[in-house]
Amino acid sequence: MASEKVETVIAGNYLEMEREEGDSKSAKGKLSKLFWLGGSVYDAWFSCASNQVAQVLLTLPYSFSQLGMLSGILFQLFYGLMGSWTAYLISVLYVEYRTRKEREKVDFRNHVIQWFEVLDGLLGKHWRNVGLFFNCTFLLFGSVIQLIACASNIYYINDNLDKRTWTYIFGACCATTVFIPSFHNYRIWSFLGLMMTTYTAWYLTIASLLHGQVEGVKHSGPAKIVLYFTGATNILYTFGGHAVTVEIMHAMWKPQKFKLIYLIATLYVLTLTLPSASAVYWAFGDMLLTHSNALSLLPKTGFRDAAVVLMLIHQFITFGFACTPLYFVWEKFIRVHDTKSLFKRAIARLPVVIPIWFLAIIFPFFGPINSTVGSLLVSFTVYIIPALAHMVTFASASARENAVERPPSFLGGWAGSYTMNIFVVVWVFVVGFGFGGWASMLNFIRQVDTFGLFTKCYQCPPHKA
Repeated sequence: MASEKVETVIAGNYLEMEREEGDSKSAKGKLSKLFWLGGSVYDAWFSCASNQVAQVLLTLPYSFSQLGMLSGILFQLFYGLMGSWTAYLISVLYVEYRTRKEREKVDFRNHVIQWFEVLDGLLGKHWRNVGLFFNCTFLLFGSVIQLIACASNIYYINDNLDKRTWTYIFGACCATTVFIPSFHNYRIWSFLGLMMTTYTAWYLTIASLLHGQVEGVKHSGPAKIVLYFTGATNILYTFGGHAVTVEIMHAMWKPQKFKLIYLIATLYVLTLTLPSASAVYWAFGDMLLTHSNALSLLPKTGFRDAAVVLMLIHQFITFGFACTPLYFVWEKFIRVHDTKSLFKRAIARLPVVIPIWFLAIIFPFFGPINSTVGSLLVSFTVYIIPALAHMVTFASASARENAVERPPSFLGGWAGSYTMNIFVVVWVFVVGFGFGGWASMLNFIRQVDTFGLFTKCYQCPPHKA
């Protein structure tokens, strides 16, 4: 009876939301719904897949040169599955939180639920504070990485300006994301973003195979333990894009259908990342150790320029994905989240972009910064905290008995779920945060020592630096 009641509460409220969004039958309304208002399972899939593989696609061959071919492939498969599991845990906790609140007649139609609020509602303020810190810091640096990637990529088309100047320019361009209200409104962008990444991935694969191996190519990875764990944490970062899972779910008409979306998105992403990283590493080998952006090694052609332009547009989209939850947090902090004026909210959001812009200019280390963020922030944000939160939330027998979403029986039910969660916590803490943090920080410090902070043109040819 309890589960039937819960289902009624969820379905009733979500169907109400669906009707509200779908009422407009005018031509303008239909056009707006087609391009602007997304909330279906397909929208969520496109958002997850598009957000997961962005600029990191260009750094995975660099990771392969650090790890070696076999370890690179195995780590992608391993972290892809682990990321899908923790995204599932986040979705379970979201539905549990929302159901409990809606039993209390809380209306979320003018409020976007976020991960720290889920932790607060289920586990209390201390969990909220920890979740808020890690989630916001990760998304802040995730936005920084997209900005750095924009400057890194455009340089391969136009090197008349140094990368720092391009960062100034793209910082201003990315600031326009303040006008996109929520993840509902990324429908056309997430679709286009995934198409763009798909083109770039297959361009990298085909261009590398046609180019063939460079003369005297060497594949010495893994050569150093520091580089090995640096490469592994970049892959941890790659499949840690589910820090925005709650916001994507909240934008769905029926969030309870999210369960397998992230796994299916990950499987598609693997069809892009595995062939492209393998092919580029096969062709260029150890040269990638000093070329963290795979595009820098391929000859300048119209196809490469197209890949650069498409990745630039996609990085703009991914900047929005990473920054939108930060906009929500800031809106709630200054109490403008509930206002219906899009212009007021956009103006209020602008201060969020300034520190991102500044950090991208200080740390322009495209590639090494991914691993550092992966080990120190992603490890906790989307792996350790969700696994721990799931175990603590359902620690009591009554919580397990009344759970809205029970673990799949084919995974061993609650016992299997707890076993997997403990494994995730221990593995990511020791390998991801421990060894990965040590290795990526050493590598990051080496970049600072070599190039310096505020460097004008990271990894540019000497005559352009």
